[in-house]
Amino acid sequence: MPSPIERIRKRRAAISKLEEVSRNRDTVVLVHYSCESFYNRPEGRSPRITSIAVRNLGNAQTTSFSIHQVAERKGISSVQIRDQYDLLERDMLAEWYAHVDQHSSSRWLHWNMRDANYGFSAIAHRFRVLGGKPVDVDESRLFDFAKLLVDIYGPAYTGHPRFQSLSELNRISLKDFLAGSDEATAFESGEYVKLHQSTLRKVDVMANLFNRYEEGNLKTQSGWWQPYGSRILGAGEWCREHPIAALIMVALAVLSVVLGLIALR
Repeated sequence: MPSPIERIRKRRAAISKLEEVSRNRDTVVLVHYSCESFYNRPEGRSPRITSIAVRNLGNAQTTSFSIHQVAERKGISSVQIRDQYDLLERDMLAEWYAHVDQHSSSRWLHWNMRDANYGFSAIAHRFRVLGGKPVDVDESRLFDFAKLLVDIYGPAYTGHPRFQSLSELNRISLKDFLAGSDEATAFESGEYVKLHQSTLRKVDVMANLFNRYEEGNLKTQSGWWQPYGSRILGAGEWCREHPIAALIMVALAVLSVVLGLIALR
């Protein structure tokens, strides 16, 4: 467990990163993708990727890449996708990396896409397996919204799975949203359009969550002091973050004392 001082340092750093995102909305891209289940893989093969969605935070323009769209352009029916999966996945990822290359100066806001199991490196690995050459993404331009929210509000700020739980807490529509296990089931059933719609919904939900955070309206289950790890240090940090509110509280306290003294006379 980090000490309260470490918690406050992490919180300040996370707030600073999201302020950077907010200042550069027009060059911030939200990204999410769906894939085959990465559990129960005795053969060790990496999970296939089915769709990727990106959304510009500033203008809400959304672009998507999916195997079923590539299949449709090639005249391959949905029942033939499994037989042509390597070709379709490779072409989809080639389109994705062409987009990444064109947006090399963008900042990428994502949810838990941070390792070789699920993340940018996992996508790059799949493309290499299929014979492609991925475009490197500068790590300094990657912003893990999931981790930053934990750093800001503390690990108990919402239930698990956090993405779905936080969305429900804030009454954000989850129409077409599939949980991870449901995405795996949809993949096995060949419901690629369903997976694609879920991926699109998730970047939309992420944008909604960020907008609420930015406006100061994001609802969490954290008490006022929990983000700081200590009531005493939290009081001081809260005053630092809300100086006007703190001054008003001090002024009211002083006024209360003055009125009390007057009443005693």
